[in-house]
Amino acid sequence: MQILWQLENAFMKDIWEALNEPRPPITTTASIVKKLEVEGFIDHESFGRNHRYFPKIKKEDYRQSSFNRLVDNYFGGSPKQLLSYFVDKEGIESEELNDLLKEIKKKKK
Repeated sequence: MQILWQLENAFMKDIWEALNEPRPPITTTASIVKKLEVEGFIDHESFGRNHRYFPKIKKEDYRQSSFNRLVDNYFGGSPKQLLSYFVDKEGIESEELNDLLKEIKKKKK
């Protein structure tokens, strides 16, 4: 998805070439692309036997949906529990926490 969001549309060869080394086999890449299409995240235009793929969902929409699932599935739907996890388990620094609090206060205004 990251590659298609960056390229906006691409043929399979373009997607494969944009992957970091060591690249998986192109057949593996094709399987992943097909799965993303079946799941409704991407679509394609046909040019004979070639397909040009493009995202059907915006990156921000996907991010929001994924974040909501994360909070719901792992933190009981509580953003507070999520933040507590980062403070307790990930050792977020007090300066970073203060920056977050400032951002939250700005958003509430």
